[in-house]
Amino acid sequence: MAVPFLLAPMAELSHRPLRELIEGFGGCDEYFTEMISSGALISGGRFEAFYLDTAPCPERVVFQLLGSDAAQLAGAAEFLDRLPCAGIDLNMGCSAPAITRTGAGVRWMADIDRAGELIRLVRSRTRRRLSVKLRIGPGDNFDYLLEFCRRLAGEGVDRITLHPRTAREKFRRRARWEYVARLREGLPIPVAGNGDIAGAAELAARSGSGTCDAVMAGRAAVRMPWIFAEARSIERRAETGPEGADPLMAGGGREPGFAPGKVNLEETGLRFLELLARHQPPEFHLSRARRFFGYFCDNLKWAHYLKTALNRERTLAGVERVWRAYFRENPE
Repeated sequence: MAVPFLLAPMAELSHRPLRELIEGFGGCDEYFTEMISSGALISGGRFEAFYLDTAPCPERVVFQLLGSDAAQLAGAAEFLDRLPCAGIDLNMGCSAPAITRTGAGVRWMADIDRAGELIRLVRSRTRRRLSVKLRIGPGDNFDYLLEFCRRLAGEGVDRITLHPRTAREKFRRRARWEYVARLREGLPIPVAGNGDIAGAAELAARSGSGTCDAVMAGRAAVRMPWIFAEARSIERRAETGPEGADPLMAGGGREPGFAPGKVNLEETGLRFLELLARHQPPEFHLSRARRFFGYFCDNLKWAHYLKTALNRERTLAGVERVWRAYFRENPE
């Protein structure tokens, strides 16, 4: 049986424009937001409204909270509890030095009791489904990971998402998906897996492996916003055979007309720029455009050249001009 597909929380990427782009191809089951600073949220930060924008499908959006202060995280969860959403997620996996220096992200995994007390406090302030995204831990110790997650489950966490690398590994080593399967066997709550999903075939394979309760994709979904729809199409073909598959339906049937391999890349990039201009503040435009095209350009020849040219631009209009020019010069 197919399991849910999740869009990973990614800084400067997991926002409304990307969700709308993915929805246009058929969508996925849940969208995690960018990391939301608990301190900025409860203090009324200037840009928080954009992080809290859950359109076009609030019922399938999961807010992800980041912070090092338990009281702030609990207060932020209480605030989010009043908003329509699919759930609230706590970030215990980010290993970026700027995050870990503050005591947030994967630093929570260094102390089981402290993490357990945090979950107990947050659980008391929200009725929403509560999940945690984390890594293997400070080191490669599965027994510690299992003990840590059992404590979280005991305090009220409803789902764990495991990115199976240690805090120091970044992307230098392949994600150890066997840890996802082992953790699922050892916990009374669902476990989702995340890491090294390179394309639709691998996404479908992980979904059908029977080793996890949900599959999360991140960078690949930026490069290929149609990845979830294509993976569902692969699953249906596997279930019904080539003769029974419907080539015009994908993404759980929400969006007709998707056919893998027939994506107009130029129009998709232009659509993203349109959505970015419409739904994000001007201060975010260039950083979000550069991040998106940093992955999306990998679909094209001369990707490095095109990324460099796009990054030189200082306005969205300039980005659009360079994007259009590339396709005029390379019609093939």
